[in-house]
Amino acid sequence: MALRHDWTKEEILEIYNKPLMELLYEAATVHRKHHDPNTVQVSTLLSIKTGGCPEDCGYCPQAARYHTDLEGNDLMSVNQVKAQALRAKEAGSSRVCMGAAWRNVRDGEEFDNVLEMVRTINKLDMEVCCTLGMITENQAQRLAEAGLYAYNHNLDTSEEYYKEVISTRGYEDRLKTIDNVRKTNVTVCSGGIIGMGESEEDRAGMLVALATLNPQPESVPINALVAVEGTPMEEQEPVPIWDMIRMVATTRIVMPETQVRLSAGRTQMSREGQAMCFFAGANSIFAGDKLLTTPNPDVAEDMEMFKMLGLNPQKAFAKKSKPESVEAENSRFTSKGEKPKWTRPDHTIDRNLQAHQKAKTKA
Repeated sequence: MALRHDWTKEEILEIYNKPLMELLYEAATVHRKHHDPNTVQVSTLLSIKTGGCPEDCGYCPQAARYHTDLEGNDLMSVNQVKAQALRAKEAGSSRVCMGAAWRNVRDGEEFDNVLEMVRTINKLDMEVCCTLGMITENQAQRLAEAGLYAYNHNLDTSEEYYKEVISTRGYEDRLKTIDNVRKTNVTVCSGGIIGMGESEEDRAGMLVALATLNPQPESVPINALVAVEGTPMEEQEPVPIWDMIRMVATTRIVMPETQVRLSAGRTQMSREGQAMCFFAGANSIFAGDKLLTTPNPDVAEDMEMFKMLGLNPQKAFAKKSKPESVEAENSRFTSKGEKPKWTRPDHTIDRNLQAHQKAKTKA
């Protein structure tokens, strides 16, 4: 059956709210048709530049305007990143995802260093993913030439609820960045967060935005909010595990070929809850004791869980062949010194402003 790209919010809500056993059966059936149910990709998320971000994302401890006791760091060196990648590979990861707390990529020395990091990790026979903020088409082409396997740019939530989470950038900028990545051979990783106070309709709206993309994202992370003290969402209650299971199962049904990533929030989930997410169609996790800045289960714990459940780590480049890395001196795409005009919406979000004021008072 051909993949659908015309899902409606009503259809997705109907799936999400099915009796749980029916939903699990349908999702598991779809999952087994398109994937090996006993194979799960293990990725390592590495914060190569932490803190100081100018955005006001209500969930994020890296926003400079909030006081979260986060210890920031400047951009890591290529050698530091290589050492971390080798450690991750030895621990069983097949992918390294590098995140930088930037609003958008700026041409220059730092971006050139990131390109060298991509080349370095690709030569270790590991998949390389980056999440660096908004990027132009030329920047996407430069990343592709360096050997980037995937680019992550989450939609976070529905377009309607997005305005209640972030006021410093527009939803259309997220879609434009994904479109720029699609003009290259780099795969797309895009998902969102549940537990931010959104409705079920918002969860369905986010899945509509992702599932109606053509092609659909090769990877969709489903994150549970980790409420960090000092952020506007510090008082949000943890999302129930049943909501995560429903979200994973629904994502699997509407995006059958996508790798569904069980991402942030796993420290709050029991092994039984995670097992149900794997049964429902999740086939990727992030390993390591930290996800950028929030806690994550220890690698040894995850490997013990894999053994208990009979799961095997997915090998690198199992879904798509390894890209070639073009050295900087041979690149067809070079810096244009671009200064694109990304959107700055003119609305405000009360809880974000309150958290900012609270941070200023503490300072």
